[in-house]
Amino acid sequence: MTKNSPLERATSRTPKTGHPPEPWPGAEQPVRLLVAIADWLAGYGNTATRRTYATGLGLPAGPEELADWAATESGPPGWGATVDAYAAVLGLDPRAPSAPATTRQPPPAGPGRLRDLHWLRWCAAHRIDPLAAHSAHVKAWLDELATAEAARSTRERMLATLKALYAHLAETGLTAGNPAALNRRRLGLSGNRETGHALNLTVEQVRALYTAAATPRRGASPLDTARATAVVALLTLGLRVSEMCALNRSDLHTTRGRRALRVPGKGDKPRIVYLPESVETTLTDYLRTRDATHQTSRPAHRGQTSSGPQPLISTRSGRRCTRQGLWQLLRRLATTSPELQEIAEALHPHALRHFYVTTAVEAGAALANVQADLGHTSIATTQSVYNHAARHPERSAADLVATTLHPTPAEEDGTTDTAEPDEDEGD
Repeated sequence: MTKNSPLERATSRTPKTGHPPEPWPGAEQPVRLLVAIADWLAGYGNTATRRTYATGLGLPAGPEELADWAATESGPPGWGATVDAYAAVLGLDPRAPSAPATTRQPPPAGPGRLRDLHWLRWCAAHRIDPLAAHSAHVKAWLDELATAEAARSTRERMLATLKALYAHLAETGLTAGNPAALNRRRLGLSGNRETGHALNLTVEQVRALYTAAATPRRGASPLDTARATAVVALLTLGLRVSEMCALNRSDLHTTRGRRALRVPGKGDKPRIVYLPESVETTLTDYLRTRDATHQTSRPAHRGQTSSGPQPLISTRSGRRCTRQGLWQLLRRLATTSPELQEIAEALHPHALRHFYVTTAVEAGAALANVQADLGHTSIATTQSVYNHAARHPERSAADLVATTLHPTPAEEDGTTDTAEPDEDEGD
């Protein structure tokens, strides 16, 4: 048994007393609070997403932490069962024995430097009941994050998560309002974003990425090459990398005479994404190569294995791909292409999603159609992605201004090659 509960161990500022450790310092109704949070997390279909949000709020999200939390001696009635239910939402079993260590696995990453400043840990350190928190507490928390030199994007993301949680708590009647519903512009967390740090891919760069994926690499099998090409093709449809990892083979189907994917979108909001002929061909080639490699003849529409749904894109061993694995794949491909080596370290899957937005809109696609393709809840989000991308040079008037300031000798003499009107043309 540990000396303190996970939330108490999070910070040295928690008052030290001779009393047994509390499961949730400051919380008046820890069971009701954790039940409500678990219910909110369960609204997200992907367990990885649930763990990300739980960690972002400062909650224990590992088997050992959860086991300690459930065993807190001074917990209220039903506390252990509540922690078990919360762990189940995260896809974990705190009572299960830990998996044996293996030398082939890297050690788990340590907690980030801001871990103690995640909202629920910050509340525990200040003995603030999260259900009684108000906007002044949230502003004080944001101030401490700023003092700790948390990036603006980090603070904005953490506040957005908090706002979503409190919207749920207010809806269930646990809080009277939403203390995180603050004016982000006044807090300096929104407004015009700089685009200089964004990676804006050109058509030529994406074509080079396709070429790199389709080119056999040293040590890569035909299946590896087919997989890499399919990954790039699917990401150019504007899919989130987490959505692509979650796709099953059974999500590939025909609707309205077109091959399409049933994409499990963010917030458990599925959408249909149609496959252009080039993407359909690339994906079909990959699936055929995979079936031939694994000597299977399983029809694509079934998409089931004896152990459950078959991933649409899988690793060599047949397991579901991870976000990190696909991220690393893109960077490996970029390093093999002379056109992409300069951006290889900055390349990430979401850059292809932004490429889809800018390319579609500049090609004349209706913004509402692009919004539907991407699964954005609000069209304002789609517009924001487009507006914040570095614009195509043709959308800039900079050259016109420069030409006016520094005309060429031909332009100064008025001898530029300008077509003369036909004298016989009518008005």
